[in-house]
Amino acid sequence: MNQINMTLPALPYAVEEAMNRLRVNIKFCGKNTKKILVISSVPNEGKSSVSVQLWKMLAEAGFPSVLVDVDLRKSMLKSRHNFSYEGELKGLDYYLSGLAEYQDVIYKTNIENGYIVPCSNLLENPSALLEDPRMKEMLDQLAEDYRYVIIDSPPLDSVADGLLIGAMCDGAILVVRSGMTSRTLIKHSLQQLERIQCKLLGTVLNRVETTSRAYSKYYGKYGKYYQDGYGYRRNDSSGK
Repeated sequence: MNQINMTLPALPYAVEEAMNRLRVNIKFCGKNTKKILVISSVPNEGKSSVSVQLWKMLAEAGFPSVLVDVDLRKSMLKSRHNFSYEGELKGLDYYLSGLAEYQDVIYKTNIENGYIVPCSNLLENPSALLEDPRMKEMLDQLAEDYRYVIIDSPPLDSVADGLLIGAMCDGAILVVRSGMTSRTLIKHSLQQLERIQCKLLGTVLNRVETTSRAYSKYYGKYGKYYQDGYGYRRNDSSGK
């Protein structure tokens, strides 16, 4: 198996603790929750940062985890995290196009227990590839081979790709940017997930000032939402 080395930024203490709580909550979602979609309503809400950090923490906690980059239109993981590797990078786009097989597109990383299926080339219209039976076959096989499959997907309101992938997953984490995403848009995203029968595992409230009323409101309700299966979380990291 080939390897990709990647650079991950150190998180501020408060952000790391918030992500750790998210990781712990994911553990209590049950043994059958393996394929987890991380999605947002619109771009620039922080979903890719949440995807990578959640994947990293699950892997470092001893759970073999694979990160699947399904944002085939606008992925920035390769450049943002300074991927280094030997030879030609063959990612999800190669597999879905029939140019590579399952074992060819899974890479070890420098994160212990962390594996990745990267996006090697951006595509203008990947929807037809995502609808191919090979996509579901891959996710199902990854769920057999790894404890967690973390899927970084395009935003719900941008293209149909997120809904296509969500229908193949065990649950979703919706990333919401504080002060930017309207309640109407959030409600619409939740309705979309419900329509494809993709269970909402939780919501990450992103880029919140700890002194703001909004943060106090959401964080103060943490106990209630935890019991209901919904966790509101804080993560100050920037990114898509």
